[in-house]
Amino acid sequence: MIYKRLEFNVHGDDRGSLIALEQFQSIPFAIKRIYYIYGTKDNVRRGFHAHKKLKQVLICISGHCNLLLDDGYEKTDIFLNKRNIGVYLDRPIWREMYNFSSDAVLLCIASEIYDESDYIRDYSEFLYCIGKEN
Repeated sequence: MIYKRLEFNVHGDDRGSLIALEQFQSIPFAIKRIYYIYGTKDNVRRGFHAHKKLKQVLICISGHCNLLLDDGYEKTDIFLNKRNIGVYLDRPIWREMYNFSSDAVLLCIASEIYDESDYIRDYSEFLYCIGKEN
C-alpha cells in the first residue's frame, strides 16, 4: 500500500467538536513543521514532487481536494473531505494535489523542517531514486 489512512478521534458535545493531534500518538512521528494550503484557484494542480526522507500527514480540514499518490509502481487517487481522516506518507511517494473546492484547507504535518535538498521535483529522478528507471 502506498499510504496509511489515519482516523483521528473526534471529541464533541453541544458546544462543537475538537480533534487533537499529538506527536507519537495520533501523528506517528515528531512534528517539526506544520503548514497549510488554501485559496487554490480552480483547475490548479499542486505538488508534483516527492521527498527523500520526510514523513508527512495530510488532512483536508475544510472543503475537499484530491490527492494522487504514485510510488513508481502503483497510483492511488484519494478524495479528501473529512476533517478526521489523514493520509500518512512515510517513504518517497510522488504526490499531486488537485480538485480543490473554493473553501479547501489542506493541512500538512511534517517530520522535518523545510529542506529543499529533500525534495525530488523531477519524475524521472524520482523513479531513479526508488530504483525504478523508465
